[in-house]
Amino acid sequence: MEKYIQPFVDVCENVFKEFIGSELVAERPHFADKNDAHDWDVSAIIGLTGEARGAVVISMKQDLAFKLTGILTGNEHKTLDDEVVDAIGEIINIIAGNAKRGLEESFRLVISLPTIVRGKGHSIGWPNEQARIICIPFKIFDTDTFCLSVAIEAASGV
Repeated sequence: MEKYIQPFVDVCENVFKEFIGSELVAERPHFADKNDAHDWDVSAIIGLTGEARGAVVISMKQDLAFKLTGILTGNEHKTLDDEVVDAIGEIINIIAGNAKRGLEESFRLVISLPTIVRGKGHSIGWPNEQARIICIPFKIFDTDTFCLSVAIEAASGV
């Protein structure tokens, strides 16, 4: 399992260092239940298909989304407007695209365009019932946190 998760940890650390200029602290990954309650305000989702299928999701509170968008665009934000949605979508797109390269020795994958879900306590409809969801919590800016959730399973016949 670690060989599938480590590329996501490495990519997140590199993306946030390069694009945000901030170090991340990866906390202990854990299995998440599809029905777990959470208090995230925004999630960006990328679907995975090909020799494996699943999804990669980044979830965070709106204040962190505002902060990250401000760093990327130079504009201050106080609502989950289109620019914030685009910025969080681009972050997950970069993470998934780079992690895909790290996974290509195991699977040939195709990634979807990002989908954004907003609203306090929203839930994610995961693409399949069997895949186990791994949540990789990260700490940034000393007090903010976000979760990168990954669910990947080999496609039938692979």
